[in-house]
Amino acid sequence: MEQLIELQVLGVTTHELHAGAYALLLEEVGGTRRVPIVVGIAEAQSIAVRLEGVIPPRPLTHDLMTSVFHAFGVELERVTINSFENGVFSSVLTLKSDNAETELDSRTSDAIALALRTGARIFIAPEVMAKTSYDSARDRDDADDQRLEDLTTERLKACLQHHVDNEEYEKAAEIQKIIESRTEE
Repeated sequence: MEQLIELQVLGVTTHELHAGAYALLLEEVGGTRRVPIVVGIAEAQSIAVRLEGVIPPRPLTHDLMTSVFHAFGVELERVTINSFENGVFSSVLTLKSDNAETELDSRTSDAIALALRTGARIFIAPEVMAKTSYDSARDRDDADDQRLEDLTTERLKACLQHHVDNEEYEKAAEIQKIIESRTEE
């Protein structure tokens, strides 16, 4: 069995192709491969609230689940994205309590929302990574060979993040202007 690949959450953005849907973007830890996952508005909101450090006046469902875990001495050890069938990701929650370990099936968006709240690590099966990921470094290289105006907004956002991460603020500002001009149309 191949070793699982660890992922980190990069963020949530609107999905260009599905109105009312959002894209959750995960990236390989120490790598350049990224996995986009389409999520609904409630899950996107729950993930974004946590990423932005917003504390809602009343607990969201994922906050409540985290409280239940703590109340009963259960630890979410890890989340594993273990399959991708018919366009749908599936995940497993690995829970530990005392000396027992239990695995529960989960929607991937719910699993990620819980992992963000508990600090659990997120993994993906190698075959799922191979089937669903793209190489952001290759996309950036391809983007450098194209006119920025010809790139999709999603690719522009990936390029923007790359330039910000590398403190290339002039290029990032140029890309940001193009993205803003598209949202104003």
